[in-house]
Amino acid sequence: MFRELGFVAKLARLVHSSTNNNSDRATMRLLKILLAIFLALFVLPTAANLALVALDDRATAWQEADPSSVAFLPAAGSHPQARILIMSARLSGHLRGRFFSHSWVVLKGENAPSWDRYDVIGWTRWPGATGLTSGGRWFNQRPVLNGWDPASDWYGNPPEVVLDISGPEAAALIPKVEAAINAYEGQAGKYRVWPGPNSNTFVATVLRAVPELGTTLPPTAIGKDYRPGLYLGLTDTRTGLEASVWGVLGLKIGWHEGIEANLLSFVAGLDLRRPGLKLPGFGRVGLGGGAALASETASSPRPPAVMPR
Repeated sequence: MFRELGFVAKLARLVHSSTNNNSDRATMRLLKILLAIFLALFVLPTAANLALVALDDRATAWQEADPSSVAFLPAAGSHPQARILIMSARLSGHLRGRFFSHSWVVLKGENAPSWDRYDVIGWTRWPGATGLTSGGRWFNQRPVLNGWDPASDWYGNPPEVVLDISGPEAAALIPKVEAAINAYEGQAGKYRVWPGPNSNTFVATVLRAVPELGTTLPPTAIGKDYRPGLYLGLTDTRTGLEASVWGVLGLKIGWHEGIEANLLSFVAGLDLRRPGLKLPGFGRVGLGGGAALASETASSPRPPAVMPR
């Protein structure tokens, strides 16, 4: 009898060892898959962008870059309809411009005589200056009104149109957008380039406050995912779910957002609405957009669109 019991015990040990081995092999396969995904979506694109920095002929500093306007927006007087635009452009400089972008909001009420552009910059500027200057006062999180032309190049880099709404829909949403802009400074805290809150956090906060806008910022908009602390809830457009830790680690899945993984504010993932990849530095890579400016004409060049509504 004891012999039979010993055999059963030995068999049980063999089964347990086999189960552990199978479990270990499955764990190793999963780790290898996760490592391959990490290398493909984060390490390789980052390495490729760093390798291209030496070949980049961008201006190396904002002082050397051209902040001139591009002429695709009509004069406000010739465009009586209300309009909302979200704009984004790469930063100046070899390294920063390769990876990151700056975003801003442009509004025009119905029959308004001018365009209103709102940026959060955190820089020191002389009051009334039309561009970045040394000295002046610290703006911190205060939205700057009309510091630049509404559709100007951002120190040598042309803007992209993230969102363009015109007509009655824009007129109905502008009061909500303005309310979010006016409330931002009091709730944002101290300006930080990384991980935020920064210029892209400002625009992302406006988009969260007005989910009817139905869009998100490009993957290169570092700071767009910043939240003060832990967050688990709906995405900015209310079309999915998001988990975030101070905007430096996170995951979101939504119809407008697609699938985005955030690692140290570098974003990688998939675009679901228009099949494509989101890669650090490269931004979105995939099928082209179709979003055009509402007032586009044959004589007015159109900047590249990021995401149609």
